[in-house]
Amino acid sequence: MKLPGQQAARYFSKPEPGRTGLLIYGQDAMRVALKRQEVIAALIGPNGDDEMRLTRISGAELRKDPALLSDAIKAQSFFPGPRVAFVEEAGDGLARQIGAALEDWQEGDAQVIVTARSLTARSALRKLFENHPNAYAAGIFDDPPTRAEIEAALKAADVREIGQDGMEALEALSRSIDPGDFRQTVEKLGLFKLGDPAPVSVADVEAIAPTSTEAALDDVLNIVAEARSAEIGPILARLESQGVQPVGLCIGATRHFRQLHAAASDPGGVSSGIARLRPPVYGPRRDRMQRQAQVWGMHKLERALSMLTETDLQLRSSSQAPAMAVMARTLLRLSMLAKR
Repeated sequence: MKLPGQQAARYFSKPEPGRTGLLIYGQDAMRVALKRQEVIAALIGPNGDDEMRLTRISGAELRKDPALLSDAIKAQSFFPGPRVAFVEEAGDGLARQIGAALEDWQEGDAQVIVTARSLTARSALRKLFENHPNAYAAGIFDDPPTRAEIEAALKAADVREIGQDGMEALEALSRSIDPGDFRQTVEKLGLFKLGDPAPVSVADVEAIAPTSTEAALDDVLNIVAEARSAEIGPILARLESQGVQPVGLCIGATRHFRQLHAAASDPGGVSSGIARLRPPVYGPRRDRMQRQAQVWGMHKLERALSMLTETDLQLRSSSQAPAMAVMARTLLRLSMLAKR
């Protein structure tokens, strides 16, 4: 049977112990791994691994010995409690072996949890679980976590009080970093707020948010928008050393200036335009972007977007000019335009 979106999210946190098995598949291996960890922990509890109630089998091992999974679901632990037989990195080539184990499964056997990369609708492995009367198949897609998933993560990290602005800041953060980093950030937030009864604020989220290339990219865009031309060269050198590509930098700059243009051209004024931005911006970043939009104005921002479009076309063309030098020249021109 298929487990769609919200139903899957609820099942991962509270799985049914009497089910034969569950297939979790998706392109992003980290997202799949996080869901697999969640559902196995919910099935066997925090001590299940130590009590030998979890058997791990790699796809390669199962290919070599097709009986491994059938043996694992029948094996008994010295400790009482539910058991899980986990097959990692499976594929359609293992559908026959896994299908045989599901067919042999009886009530009281270990539940079979299988993970795989992206599978098409015609996948033999998907069809095996989707057509099984007592098993589930759940696809994990590259969507940001829902409000309910964020609240569940906060509860697990023992964060009980969070203000509306703090929650919105966390939602925005969840859309900008990968799920593994976001989970670690929420755990760090729990430690950061330990013993502090005040609700989580925007400042709290910013204090524990991971520093990354994304943050450095924001820095260079703020430097350009605020006409601090002398600082462009050093920060571009740092971004280049971190592996940032000129095309990616141009895309980020275009996104930033489009947001400023949307705010500056809003009929209700810059403040109203900033409030309408999606994804929303909060705290000091919101105030900073509002000042930038007011300084630039709609017409200069239109010229800036035109310059960035020309640069993007040049970067994607067969031009022999050094790409980072082309991007640096555009950023310098933009910073000079801001001064006029």
